[in-house]
Amino acid sequence: MTKVEVLLPVGFAGAEADEWSRPRGFPRPEALAREVDVLPGVGPAVKKKLQRLGLRTIGDLLTHRPFRYEEPVPERRIADLEGDEDVAISGEVLSVSNRRRGPLQMLTARISDGTATISATWFNQPWLQQQLLAGTEVRLRGRQGKYGFDVRSFDIGDAEATADFAPVYPASEDLAAKKLREIVGAALPASLPDPLPADLKQREALPGRDDALWALHRPRSLAEAEAGRRRLAFDELLLLQLWLARRRRERESEVAPALGPPGELVARYRDVLPFQLTEHQERAIAEIDGDLERTVPMQRLLQGEVGSGKTVVALYGLLRAVEARRQGALMAPTETLAEQHFLTLEEPCRLLGVTCALLTSSTAKRERDLAPHADVVVGTHALIQEGVEFRDLAVAVVDEQHRFGVEQRKALTEGRSPHVLHMTATPIPRTLALTVYGDLAVSEIVRPPADRKPITTAWVTEDRSGAAYTRLRKHLDAGRQAYVVCPLIEESETTQARAAEAEAERLQKGELRGYRVGLLHGRLRPAERRELMARFKAGELDVLVATTVIEVGVDVPNATIMIVQEADRFGLAQLHQLRGRVGRGSEQSYCLLISRAREDLTDPAIERLEALVRTNDGFELAEVDLDIRGSGHLLGTRQSGLTDLHFAHLRKDRPLLERARALADELVDAEGPLSDEVEQAFSERDLSAA
Repeated sequence: MTKVEVLLPVGFAGAEADEWSRPRGFPRPEALAREVDVLPGVGPAVKKKLQRLGLRTIGDLLTHRPFRYEEPVPERRIADLEGDEDVAISGEVLSVSNRRRGPLQMLTARISDGTATISATWFNQPWLQQQLLAGTEVRLRGRQGKYGFDVRSFDIGDAEATADFAPVYPASEDLAAKKLREIVGAALPASLPDPLPADLKQREALPGRDDALWALHRPRSLAEAEAGRRRLAFDELLLLQLWLARRRRERESEVAPALGPPGELVARYRDVLPFQLTEHQERAIAEIDGDLERTVPMQRLLQGEVGSGKTVVALYGLLRAVEARRQGALMAPTETLAEQHFLTLEEPCRLLGVTCALLTSSTAKRERDLAPHADVVVGTHALIQEGVEFRDLAVAVVDEQHRFGVEQRKALTEGRSPHVLHMTATPIPRTLALTVYGDLAVSEIVRPPADRKPITTAWVTEDRSGAAYTRLRKHLDAGRQAYVVCPLIEESETTQARAAEAEAERLQKGELRGYRVGLLHGRLRPAERRELMARFKAGELDVLVATTVIEVGVDVPNATIMIVQEADRFGLAQLHQLRGRVGRGSEQSYCLLISRAREDLTDPAIERLEALVRTNDGFELAEVDLDIRGSGHLLGTRQSGLTDLHFAHLRKDRPLLERARALADELVDAEGPLSDEVEQAFSERDLSAA
């Protein structure tokens, strides 16, 4: 079947589909930026309602995608109506009345089709009285209700037949879905330029862009609507992949120091490690070695499971710079994480005779002046402040890089071209890796070391929290340590969430009386945090009550149990990261999630908690999170342009995404409309993943 046969809008057919005779005199492409009030039926009041939905221009209307379509229903004679099934009826308006019933305004029309007469009812649509004149032919879709035939969708006179497969748009309380459908229909004749070459559309069996819009907004079948959506989704994904391909191409013109093959220093590093590297770590190291032998700057994302040993691999990359008589730097988003990295890296560096320094905003001036001259420098954004000059930076590691601003990430490499390894402990779904990090090579460490046992996770409601603390005390009595995580630092009048300070005090007087309890949160001074963590790691504290400051970077193998208070208030990725603070040794570890009563939780909160109990696989949880929250919410404001994906479903359209990526490599040097559209699409957006 050809694309012409697959994708024809209502009212058009035949071989002339590529030259559909749209009404003349409608706005041309440049008019897509015109405001909605150029359309018939859009006055000042309706314009304001549309603006509240984010619909300000003709283009906004055309990209306002229906979230579902009305399925066709059986046609019935009025005399044959029975029961409460959804049906369609046709007939002539005999009379119309308008009256109130409580808060509802009811419009009732007497409809006859020659076999019988019925009262059809509309609620809160009094303006229809001017259209439902006696003698008007109508087609109604709905069902028998308390007040007669309850109308769901309808067509009046010779209007387009939208009762079947009628698009249902995201609307608002003060703008009826039917009215919005009419406004979008009025915008449809506006023609959009099509940037795709004709041979590409033919090869990929893609309809024209205008055809796709007609099919999306006025389909004759669900298959036709889906074909239209896929073409428009392909446009979005191809433009994005072309932009990313350009970024990769630009980096190939930069020159980084080629570090050659691995040498004696990293060989000694392997010897001082108290464990054997895993297969996945070795694979990541081999990929990094391949990058470092080139003069094109490495831009690689290292993602892995919680506790999988990413820092071990990152230090390998830093030491590759040191053995080439250059420097390595690791930048972390918080002082707590930077301090933890420093403590992890300091010991192996000392054994290897490599100088390692910590540089944060709390670092004293003397150490601050000396730090940039060390072989390996670990720090926060202080690494990129004015006055910090590296001797010869060859490898930079950016940990949890999505928590840095774009300008902060740029500043680390400003004026130089080091090899850069981006590291994240939050596994990213494959589809997001091809978009958010589409200009980076990706290495994955899927499994933790073999001696680690899967963490057992249980979800209990507050009424059973006593049992959770009984389990925790058993671990403490056996010589183990524990975490209790709370959402906030101190009590707030605006939330019922437990505060870490209040909870620590309560626990010391209650469930944890007689045990040594410490409190860790981000408002402590750096020296206090370091002392507290050192005491906990040394076994001088039994329980650490903390906020999410322990989400990453804390490694205490003797801590075997965690309680997360009000776990329903945390995101899925955050819960998985918190859980990863236990299970760092060879002992069986547990994570107990305490929430409000199940009936008080939202469906997404229940899904998150059930997913945590079901699996320890961070990559599987990342896919679940993508399903629950959607790509736009996952991306947030970090990649503002990606949240503008109107038509693409990153999970559903993965084959389309991968095809767009492959075609982008072919088309990256192409000039003309496609190139112009890439420039236009991304000229004002912040999409710097690196």
